[in-house]
Amino acid sequence: MKMMNTRVHQLGRRMSQLAVTLGAALASHAALAVNDLPGGPAVNQLNLHPPVTKIASEQMWLHNMMLFVCLAIFVAVFGVMFYSIFKHRKSKGAVSANFHESVKVEIAWTIVPFIIVIGMALPATKVVVAMKDTTNADLTIKATGYQWKWGYDYLKGEGEGIGFLSTLDVAQREMSNSGKPEAVDNYLLKVDNPLVVPVGKKVRIITTANDVIHAWMVPAFGVKQDAIPGFVRDTWFRAEKEGDFYGQCAELCGKEHAYMPIHVKVLSAAAYTAWVDGEKKKLAAKADDPSKVWELPALLARGEKVYNANCAACHKADGKGAGPIKPLDGSPVVLNDDKLKQVAVLLNGQNNGAMPSWKQLGDTDIAAVITYTKNNWSNKTGQVVQPAEVVAARK
Repeated sequence: MKMMNTRVHQLGRRMSQLAVTLGAALASHAALAVNDLPGGPAVNQLNLHPPVTKIASEQMWLHNMMLFVCLAIFVAVFGVMFYSIFKHRKSKGAVSANFHESVKVEIAWTIVPFIIVIGMALPATKVVVAMKDTTNADLTIKATGYQWKWGYDYLKGEGEGIGFLSTLDVAQREMSNSGKPEAVDNYLLKVDNPLVVPVGKKVRIITTANDVIHAWMVPAFGVKQDAIPGFVRDTWFRAEKEGDFYGQCAELCGKEHAYMPIHVKVLSAAAYTAWVDGEKKKLAAKADDPSKVWELPALLARGEKVYNANCAACHKADGKGAGPIKPLDGSPVVLNDDKLKQVAVLLNGQNNGAMPSWKQLGDTDIAAVITYTKNNWSNKTGQVVQPAEVVAARK
């Protein structure tokens, strides 16, 4: 009996330790859990994103309406079927009826589905037509897909002339590379330069791509438009609420597909005007004289920033590359005495788009990043590329 009591006591102690361990694990899990991201995905999300445009609201209404219609048809059809199976089962002595076609039934099951289809098609067609009406836009922005980032150019309206690249935040990319990312609400959705638009204004988005097919999608806006190389497509939205809204490239575009987020920041009219003024001042400050002759240290400092923002995602910070991405450290093109070979690669791309064109960068930035790669890591060429050489190569 004493031995049994001892064993019971030990078992109870072990159960208590197990409960404490499980509680700690659950508490740790709760501490690491992410929260709903306003304007983005929610934890255990089942429904569509909360709409912030009229089109998105109508899409959600269509989705719910058709869901209920299909559910009603399902219940009616299977209800009759199961009722018939139960009511006329053999064990109750049911005998199969012997009859031929019924004109009334045939007319009914032709007319009823026709009415249902028309009832679903009319509101859907109305929404689809509205989605394609990009006329009378207050603001026109071109979104260009690159492997793997977005380029935005403000073509018409307030902010005309502004252009920039939007790339996944470097810290989040490093978190992903580590294999042990932190539990943050906006994981793989944070960018360095979000697209900024005013609230209540019709924004036309023109989509195209520089290399392969991408797709510009923001669920809260009810927008998804393919971006195809050599083609121009368009879509539009009018955000009715200020805030941050998120999307992603929705077309499988290569190994970095998961690292191509979209972040749209919707501001009030006054805040948007202030942002435009600030961006134009930045552009004016960055407008370099292409005839300026730069010293090597200044080009290296600028080139490092350009490389980390645009090149390090593929070629790595140490220049070693990864998988099919060729290393820049020790690259024959980088080490070549003919500087124009590397200039041509950045301006025109190569390997069928595996290395995209970077002609959207400024002449000074291209000169700086080439100079940086030619004089970093084990590449000690001492070569300097000046902006004027890039200008000449563009012609």
